[in-house]
Amino acid sequence: MAKIDRLLEAMLTNDASDLHMAEGERPKYRIHGEVVTTDEAELDGSTLHGLLEEICAPERWKSFLQSGDLDFAYGLEGKARYRVNYYRHTGGIGAAFRLIPSRIRTLEELGMPEILRDLSQLRNGLVLVTGATGCGKSTTLAAMMDFINANSCRNILTIEEPIEFVHAPKRCIIVQREVGSETKSFADALHTAVHQDLDVILVGELRDLETIGLALTAAETGVLVFGTLHTNSAPKSIDRIVDVFPVEQQAQIRTMLAESLRGIVSQALMRTKDGRGRIAAVEVLVRTTAISAAIREGQTTKIVSQMISGKSLGMQLMDDVIQSYLDANKITGETAYLAAQDKERFIKYAPTGTG
Repeated sequence: MAKIDRLLEAMLTNDASDLHMAEGERPKYRIHGEVVTTDEAELDGSTLHGLLEEICAPERWKSFLQSGDLDFAYGLEGKARYRVNYYRHTGGIGAAFRLIPSRIRTLEELGMPEILRDLSQLRNGLVLVTGATGCGKSTTLAAMMDFINANSCRNILTIEEPIEFVHAPKRCIIVQREVGSETKSFADALHTAVHQDLDVILVGELRDLETIGLALTAAETGVLVFGTLHTNSAPKSIDRIVDVFPVEQQAQIRTMLAESLRGIVSQALMRTKDGRGRIAAVEVLVRTTAISAAIREGQTTKIVSQMISGKSLGMQLMDDVIQSYLDANKITGETAYLAAQDKERFIKYAPTGTG
């Protein structure tokens, strides 16, 4: 048993989502969105180096010492998996551990809108799941992959950095490739994917022009592609994809996106009013003829009004979901204000001194 395992196991009993460790500081947990300092001693450089090196493959540790950054997954057999990031900072080194639940929760258990099941049953196109780091994108995507795995017979490839949720084949063939150990990059894995007779591809992060271009091409050629972005709304997600490309290519990309996009799911996690957990607010865009036209013409400002009129299709705006939680007394007014897209709508709940 590695020495750090004691701290990782304590995450399970304390209902913590993250463990943070940095030289010169005590270990800290994130519990229901709040950072809590432990009673452990401050971590000096020697102690922290020993804890981190012990659970890291020698070649990866060497790579970390050279580059100052490392991402990988670590597991406590039969208990939990963790997404791990090692990094350098001005005070030395540090690490962040994100708990990955050992069981993949269903879309129903996550309280996701019914339309996500419909998006999971599409045969082709691009589906984006977006939101800030730690908002639950990976959990939602894992639930969607599990739904496909259980309800259809398809060939699925996931490309992740690192692999978080491990999928056992059910009715599908499902192959998971980890960037850094099994493929050099997301783009490299997508280049070879065209030869693998795939039905579904999950791209862990659409982070650069080449990866986004390849994902759009795959979606156009008959594959159902899922990807993530660090954007907090559907219109911003569309703008982000287009803006990655040089100006002279943007008209072509808007056309490709208008044709291939099937839906955008944007998430935010908010602390519940009782302080005992967090709840997800989910915005959903479903492609319609009008939305395709707005994308093609570069008029993303029209998309919000199209989403408002598309409620019968399963579309919903983030602020409307936040308002419903506030009305149901599930969150505080301050939480609603901080999470809202339109701050003016919730301005009366703004913390003192805001403005």
